[in-house]
Amino acid sequence: MLHLPFIAPYDWALALRMIGAHAVPGGEVTDSPGGTHRRLLLGQERPLLVELSAVESAVVVRIEAPGPPVSATESAEVETRVRHWLDLDADPAPLHRRFDVDPRLAPLIAARPGLRRIRYPESFEAVISTVLGQQVSLAAARTFAGRLVASYGDVGPGGLTTFPGPERLLAAEVEELRAAVGITGSRARTVHGVAALFATTGRWPLPLSASEWDARAATLLAVPGIGPWTVAYLRMRLFGDPDAVPVGDLVLRRALGVTTDREVSVVAERWRPERSYAVFQLWASTTW
Repeated sequence: MLHLPFIAPYDWALALRMIGAHAVPGGEVTDSPGGTHRRLLLGQERPLLVELSAVESAVVVRIEAPGPPVSATESAEVETRVRHWLDLDADPAPLHRRFDVDPRLAPLIAARPGLRRIRYPESFEAVISTVLGQQVSLAAARTFAGRLVASYGDVGPGGLTTFPGPERLLAAEVEELRAAVGITGSRARTVHGVAALFATTGRWPLPLSASEWDARAATLLAVPGIGPWTVAYLRMRLFGDPDAVPVGDLVLRRALGVTTDREVSVVAERWRPERSYAVFQLWASTTW
């Protein structure tokens, strides 16, 4: 069991809503009344079942695994990834000071001072889930991800199913993927392309260093079917880039009350170099 401290305020109930909104059916379980979230993380040798909860000044992580006891190396890897996933190293005070006179963001921060930029704990899962979510609702994206996990994942500890790895998806024919997940042929080809990329590069360790962001973004843009919105979204929710903005995001446009991508870019310019935090606050004001 790990106790991972954070700098208050930290809105754990809001974090759970954000995690639960993207949770993959069959692979994750969010218990909002109980204040917990359970899922599998892929270790070096085996899947690890993690259960997250929170106390006054820390997130508590319980780790279970089949076979031998959880090692110190496994615990250390889980700690690193959970801290990245839940944005536990953020200090909200400088962000609050930066935006306390901004007429659009100040009221949102006052309502949600403990918001964190919730990310993904698994790199391949993040990219595939984002591809499945292109141009569809969040509910549809979760449905597609759940079908993918049910069709190609393996049952692991706690009765949860692992997110399939790149080799498993690469071994499936594109038409088989399309039929199993219920997506278009072009989307299935993009999933196949991402699997081919990760089969070559291997898992991307999290967190990624800032020096890697541009190179990783370029490799993603080279996959047919992945464009600027997807890469900007992943820079925020996988890489941890504090200044990324998914300009083409429909929810973001609605939250800003604008109709064009150019208007989004113009409004967001004044929030550099912390535009991703502003985006999370705007998303939270309309979604979570």
